[in-house]
Amino acid sequence: MDKKKNATSTLEIKEWLLDMLPYEVMWMNESGSILYTNTRFCERVGYSKEEMGHLSIFDINTSTTRKSWARHWKLVKKKGKNTFKATHQSKSGEVYEVEVNAQYFSNNRKEMICAVVNDISQSSFYQNLLQSTETLTGIGGWKINLQDGSFIVTEEAFRLFNVNDKQDLHPSRIINFIKEKDRFKKKNTEAITKGSPFKEVFETTESPKRYIKALAVPKVKNGKVFKVFGAYQDVTEQVKKEIDLNLYKQVIDNAEDLIYLYNREGKLIHYSNSVVRKLGFSREELDDFTIFNLDPTMSPDWWADHFNEIVSRGSVHLEWLVMRKDGTKFPVDITANHLCYDGVDLNCAIVRDITDRKMRDLELFEALQEIKSLKVQVENENEYLQEEISKTLNNGNIISRSESYAKVLSLIHQVAPTDSTVLITGESGTGKELLASAIHDKSKREERPLIKVNCATLPKELFESELFGHKKGAFTGATNDKIGKFKLADGGTIFLDEIGELPIEMQSKLLRVLQEGEYDEVGGTKTIKVDVRVIAATNRNLEEMLKEGKFREDLYYRLNVFPIYNIPLRERKEDIPLLAQFFLEKYSLKAGKMFKRLAKKTVESLMQYSFPGNIRELENLIERAVIIEQGTTLSPGEWLPKNAGNMPSGSFGSFEDMQRQYIIEVLNHTRWRVSGPSGAAMILGLNAKTLFAKMKKLGIEKKVVLK
Repeated sequence: MDKKKNATSTLEIKEWLLDMLPYEVMWMNESGSILYTNTRFCERVGYSKEEMGHLSIFDINTSTTRKSWARHWKLVKKKGKNTFKATHQSKSGEVYEVEVNAQYFSNNRKEMICAVVNDISQSSFYQNLLQSTETLTGIGGWKINLQDGSFIVTEEAFRLFNVNDKQDLHPSRIINFIKEKDRFKKKNTEAITKGSPFKEVFETTESPKRYIKALAVPKVKNGKVFKVFGAYQDVTEQVKKEIDLNLYKQVIDNAEDLIYLYNREGKLIHYSNSVVRKLGFSREELDDFTIFNLDPTMSPDWWADHFNEIVSRGSVHLEWLVMRKDGTKFPVDITANHLCYDGVDLNCAIVRDITDRKMRDLELFEALQEIKSLKVQVENENEYLQEEISKTLNNGNIISRSESYAKVLSLIHQVAPTDSTVLITGESGTGKELLASAIHDKSKREERPLIKVNCATLPKELFESELFGHKKGAFTGATNDKIGKFKLADGGTIFLDEIGELPIEMQSKLLRVLQEGEYDEVGGTKTIKVDVRVIAATNRNLEEMLKEGKFREDLYYRLNVFPIYNIPLRERKEDIPLLAQFFLEKYSLKAGKMFKRLAKKTVESLMQYSFPGNIRELENLIERAVIIEQGTTLSPGEWLPKNAGNMPSGSFGSFEDMQRQYIIEVLNHTRWRVSGPSGAAMILGLNAKTLFAKMKKLGIEKKVVLK
């Protein structure tokens, strides 16, 4: 009994001694289970001893895996001991760095590792000093350990970005605070993967925006990055001052007027670039000049009186003669202003050349005329754009998921940023106008108008007036000046649809605009210069028209700089359900109907149809269906084409034959009614006059159908 009592007392003393140690102590077995921890260890991690009995090393060192623990056990067992640094996590989730001295023990065939743990992240004089320095300088630090995955940040970093979760400060997530995400991501990736340090300033996404200086210093061992140290600092005020300073300097340096800055002694302190250009002196000469070098006629007494007057009055205005390096002089208007910088009086003289003052009245008159002309142009542009807005149905949307059509869209992205002329070809109704709008919207001209001209609808005698404008009285009926479409499109884009319909006599004039950027108004006396990008479109074969002498060869090659073939709907059938759904929602809203979806059989029927009228025909079909049908799901009905099904392979005819055949089919469907709400023109998406013209051109008469 005494032996057992003594053994128990001895065990209590040993446990007390372990609890009195100034270190954290823990024992673990081969599986990583925690066998024992002293009181200091429990207090640091926040668990009770009872709770610790149910935990393992994987709960304390969360970066440890089963494999890494097995390697560690094998190493300590072989060497007997091992000292290393690690990262522990408390019950509250706090992560802190520790230094571990692990030793291997074996007692009665029971193998264990005893780890003596020293918390090396606790406050010290030097750490407090560093933290105080961080606060004073506004620098927040961080460290990533790529070996164990630990991530540590300083308190100032939390304050800098106003976050509570340290993971928000990880480079992979702090990117959300940064406006230039790609540059930030690239720099951090290079630091981690290549060991490339960086120090950059980034603009934040906040409002008001801030500027953050970010730096990273990788630590490399054996050719691999194992740690990255970094810091963030708010440098908003510094950057703003630099921006303001550069702005003021640029304003002075790029001013057209001559700007001088003198001190009381007449020394030239600073000057604008215009002084160098206007006077002919080099910068080396001007840097050593005084007012007396620039104007040998000026006396020191006059300058002293003049400077005193500027200081007392704040500003003095006078006219003078300024001499160039070659001795020639020119009259100027001078406004001399008093500035005081750092207690030093300065004279800032703004000098304007008034040689051409006699011409200003004329220039002012011409400027007023130009303003008047621009006002009329803006009014015309607004009127034109309002008309376009009322006519636009799809608002410029291009709906597609077709791989074949993706090639067309990639061409749009390639050519849009350039000013190259584009020729869009393809069947009628394929959406060539939408492609033109997409090119314009993605170009650097997007802020200026896109002017659309349908060459097929313009009367032959009005082509020149519509495109280039006319003066009042230029011809019978010209009661007012008219601004042409090219003038409206100045600085923007003009879309010439159905370019194949352009009369041969007009083609040379269009070629002149493309080559020279100029044209003459009808009845005008002055050549007009314009900066217009041209996008043309046609469903005709221009190469065949070249052979027939109906289209100029030089104009064709000038238009065909960047050709885009807009494929027909039957070659991008996977887009039919998307387009049909879009039109269904659009016209349901207009008609006040409740349609939400297309029935499966409806989609199948549409997919089997060849759509010779392309997207325009599909849109008209859906609009008609919305008017006729009821419900929330659009089911097949009489609105579907009777001859649905693919065109038989090998039965292709010419484009005009196909047009003729399709128009006849539509006319049969409408019982040869051309105009009106249920007429063929409505179905085909054409103006009734245009359809009559096409019928006459293709030789379509009612007797053709009655044969």
